[in-house]
Amino acid sequence: EMECENCTVVTEFVLLGLSQNHEVQMILFFFFLLFYMIILPSNVLIILTIWGNSRLGAPMYFFLANLAYLDICYCSVTPPKMLANFFSNSKTISYSACMAQLFFLHFLGAAETFLLIFMAYDRYVAICKPLHYTRLVSRGVCCVLVGATWGGGFIHGIILFALSIRLPLCGPNILDNFFCDIHQLVKLACANTYIVEFLLFLSNGVVIVLCFTLLLISYIVLLLKLRTQSFKAKNKVVSTCVPHIIVVFVTFGPAMYIYGLPFQDIPKEKVVAVFHTVIFPLTNPMIYTLCNKEIKGSMWKLVSKYILWCGK
Repeated sequence: EMECENCTVVTEFVLLGLSQNHEVQMILFFFFLLFYMIILPSNVLIILTIWGNSRLGAPMYFFLANLAYLDICYCSVTPPKMLANFFSNSKTISYSACMAQLFFLHFLGAAETFLLIFMAYDRYVAICKPLHYTRLVSRGVCCVLVGATWGGGFIHGIILFALSIRLPLCGPNILDNFFCDIHQLVKLACANTYIVEFLLFLSNGVVIVLCFTLLLISYIVLLLKLRTQSFKAKNKVVSTCVPHIIVVFVTFGPAMYIYGLPFQDIPKEKVVAVFHTVIFPLTNPMIYTLCNKEIKGSMWKLVSKYILWCGK
């Protein structure tokens, strides 16, 4: 049973961060700040471009705009506290803030996973069922699918949150990371956590591996479909699917490494977590954009229009 007798209840946690060296912390701070100043506005520009251009009304762009929005939200969970702690001596986070951080991290992360699956569904129908595309991927269907991503992510976040608040934390209160996650909290629990770790593995590890496998199979089917397509059609499929495949690997690779290894410490977890929670999410929409001439042209027109408007 998860009970703690004659112990002090933990009310805050100390985050050790990425490094204890002051010079290294300053370098990391300016690197991450510069990264955000470039990539974060770019994701906002993607959303504005898609929503402001009627020619970009295809379901693929609708999903891409939602992916960019999800990634902006996801990268607003842990990095702000990480950047603030570079200049803080205490580097603490309250218990309630830690639980909130954990919930939103898994809520938004799971929602993005489900959205990638629906984006794969969109590409599958477009390539394999082109005559039925407008019926199977209508605007109403797209709205339902996006709603399902948020609903599924919320349920997943609630499950992880429920597992976390039941952990008896009696001290110590030091987390060897730059954010709160259930893996670190499990290590601090003053009780047998085998059941929690097993449920965590089922909720995170197994689900991530299954989703990755499903996505991989779907894109393999699409690539095999190329054998019966013309050269022009092959180029179109490749230009559409390759960015999706890249995003799937850069998203699921770190996630499977962190959450797919139950009951053991994870080497280099903090380094992988940086890419998983900071770098890759913000770059995912950019990967799609750089491979799409139509959206790049629309973005440039929007920026040019804004520059001309400011120059008047």
